[in-house]
Amino acid sequence: MPNSQLVHILLAEDSETDAEMTMRALRKINLKNEIVWVRDGQAALDYVFHEGEFVDRPKRVPKLILLDLKMPKVDGIEVLQKLKSTASTRQIPVVMLTSSAEEQDIVRSYELGVNSYLVKPVEFDRFVEEVSKVGCYWGILNKIPSNI
Repeated sequence: MPNSQLVHILLAEDSETDAEMTMRALRKINLKNEIVWVRDGQAALDYVFHEGEFVDRPKRVPKLILLDLKMPKVDGIEVLQKLKSTASTRQIPVVMLTSSAEEQDIVRSYELGVNSYLVKPVEFDRFVEEVSKVGCYWGILNKIPSNI
C-alpha cells in the first residue's frame, strides 16, 4: 500500500495503559499507519478541527478515529456528536473503543452515527486480539471515500 493511502489514525484515550495496549495491538498486525494519541475529548476535537495546540498541524483529517467513551473535559459522546454534525468530518469512520457495555451508551453512539462499537476486553490477550482485528478491518480492509 503506498504511503499516501495509509490510514492516519487518531486514538482518543485517557488511560495510558489502554492507549499503549491499543497501539501495541495495532503494531502487532504490522500497521504502518501513523497513530496520533490524545488524552481527552477536547484534544481530539482540537486535533481534528486544527484548534488549540494543534492549530498549526498539517491540514489533513484522520482516516479513522478510535474513541474512548469516558474521557475528561469532553466525553466520547460529545466528540462523536460534533464529528458527525460537521460536513467536513461526518464521513470519518469512528470506532467507539470503551469499557462501557451499557445499552444506553451503545444506542446513543449509534444514534449519533458511530461506525462500530467495541467493548474493551479486560484480559490482556483478548484486548490485543480484538483491537488487532479492529485495526486490520478499519486500517486495511475498509474502503473510505477519497475526499477524506
